[in-house]
Amino acid sequence: MTYALFSGLDEDILALPFYEEQHRTLAVELAEWCAGHADLWSRPLEQTPEKAGREILSALGSAGWLGFLDPANGSAAGDHRSICLAREILAYADDLADFAFSIQALSATPIVQYGNSEQQLEYLPRMASGETAGSFAISEKEAGSDISAVGLTADLVSDGYLLNGRKAWIANAGIADVHCVIARTGGGPGALGLTAFLVPARTPGVRVLEEVPLIAPRSFGHLAFEDCLVPESSVLGRPGQGFVVATDLLERFRMTVGAAAVGFARRAVDSAVQQARERRIHGGRLMDLQLVKGALADMEVKLNASALLVARAAWELDHGNPGYAKHSSIAKVAATEAAQEIVDAAVQVHGAAGLVADSVPERLYRQVRSLRIYEGASEVQKLIIADALGRRPLVGRSRAASGSSASRVER
Repeated sequence: MTYALFSGLDEDILALPFYEEQHRTLAVELAEWCAGHADLWSRPLEQTPEKAGREILSALGSAGWLGFLDPANGSAAGDHRSICLAREILAYADDLADFAFSIQALSATPIVQYGNSEQQLEYLPRMASGETAGSFAISEKEAGSDISAVGLTADLVSDGYLLNGRKAWIANAGIADVHCVIARTGGGPGALGLTAFLVPARTPGVRVLEEVPLIAPRSFGHLAFEDCLVPESSVLGRPGQGFVVATDLLERFRMTVGAAAVGFARRAVDSAVQQARERRIHGGRLMDLQLVKGALADMEVKLNASALLVARAAWELDHGNPGYAKHSSIAKVAATEAAQEIVDAAVQVHGAAGLVADSVPERLYRQVRSLRIYEGASEVQKLIIADALGRRPLVGRSRAASGSSASRVER
C-alpha cells in the first residue's frame, strides 16, 4: 500500500478483478478532486453541519460526482462498486463529504428505482446537481430496525393522503428539500400496510420537531407530520409497496456503509503509520517497537479484509446475484466493527496526541462510531446473515462430506 495522506486509494486492491477500468479511473479522479478541495474539509469550528453539508453537496453536484443519480445523464458511475469507492475516498477525506454524498444517494435511489417518469423528471436533475437535498425518513423512536413497526399514518382522503405522526433520527432533516417517507396506509398488518411517499419539505404540516446534536456533528433531527396533505401522485411506486422500497434500499446501501468504514479505517492506518515513522522514542522511532509493529500489522489485516468484503458485496450486486443482500450485511458488519477497532488502535499509537480535540485520530474516533448503527445495527446484520444461512441448501456440502468419508473408507 502507498501511504499518502488525502489519497484514500489502495492501488493493489483496485487492480483486482473485482474492479474494471472505469472504477479505477473514477477512484483516481475523485481522490485528486478531494486533494484539490482541502478548503471544503477545513471548516471554521463555528460553521454548522447544516451549512457545511449544503456547501459540500453543492460542490459535489457542480463537479458532477452526483450525476449518476439522474438516469437521463447516462452515467455509468451509478453501479455499486463506484458508489462504494466514492464513499471510501470521501470518508477518507472528510466525514461530512461522505455524509452529504451518501444521504443524497440514499434519498435519490428510491426515485431512480421506483419513481415514475414525472417524479424522476421533477426531482432527479436537481438532486444530481446538488441543488435539491433529500432525506429518507423511515426511522421512528419505536420503529428503528423493525420497519414493519412504522406508525406514521397516511389516511386516504378525497384529495390525497393525510400524514400524521413522527419520524426520528433523520439524516438531512434540517436541510432536505424533499423527504422520502415510509408511512402506514393500511391494507394489511405490519409490513403489508406501508407505502412510500415523496413529500416536499415545504408542504404545510411538515416541520423539524427537533435538531439532534451527534458526537460527530451533521444535519440530524426528528420530523413531525401534522395533517400533512399530499396528492396521490406523491406515492412512490405502488400503495402497499413501502416495505419493499425500504428493504431494497437498505440492502443496497449497507455495503456502502462498510465502504465508508474502510475509508475511515484507511485514514486511521495511514495516520498511525505516519506517527510511528516520525515519532522519536528510546533513541529510535516508534515504528521500531515490536508491539507497535504488531498493532500496525493487525490494523492492516483488518483493513484489507474489510476492503475485500465490500468489493465482493458490490460485485455481487452489480452482477445480479439475487443473494447479494447477505454479502451486503457481511460487508457492513465486518467493516464497521473492524473500523472501530482500527481507529481505537490508531489513537493508542498516537498516545496523548490522539486525544487532542479536532486532531485526525480524535475526529475519526467520534465519526466511526455511528456506522455500526446506520442502516441496521451490527446485531441486526448478524440476524440477517444467520437467516440467509438457514435458507441455504446444504446438498453440495453433504456430497462433499460423503465423498470425503468414502475416500477415507477406501484408503
